[in-house]
Amino acid sequence: MENDNKIPEMKIDISNEVAEGIYSNLAVISHSPSEFVLDFVRTLPNATPRVKSRIVMTPAHVKRLMIALSENITKYERKFGKIHLPEESNTVVFPGIQGQA
Repeated sequence: MENDNKIPEMKIDISNEVAEGIYSNLAVISHSPSEFVLDFVRTLPNATPRVKSRIVMTPAHVKRLMIALSENITKYERKFGKIHLPEESNTVVFPGIQGQA
C-alpha cells in the first residue's frame, strides 16, 4: 500500500537539438477558455523581439506547471539565496509588445 500514491517513472527522450535549449528573456502569456499559450521571446538591443518557442497547454497543465515552478523556486532559494527582482511587480510591461494567440 505504501506505493499507491507514487507516480510511476517514465523515460523521456530528448533530441540533441532540443537539449541545447533556447534562451528567452521574456514570456508572453495568452489564454482562451480551453488553452494557455506561452510564447518565449528573445529580445536583444537593436533587434526586433522574436518568439523563439510557443507552448500550448490546457489550463490544468498550466496550473500544474505553476505549482512545480513555485516548488522549484523555493528549493532554489533555499540553496542559492533569494531571487531579487528589480521591482515588486509580478507583471512587466514592455511597450509595443502584445501577445497574440
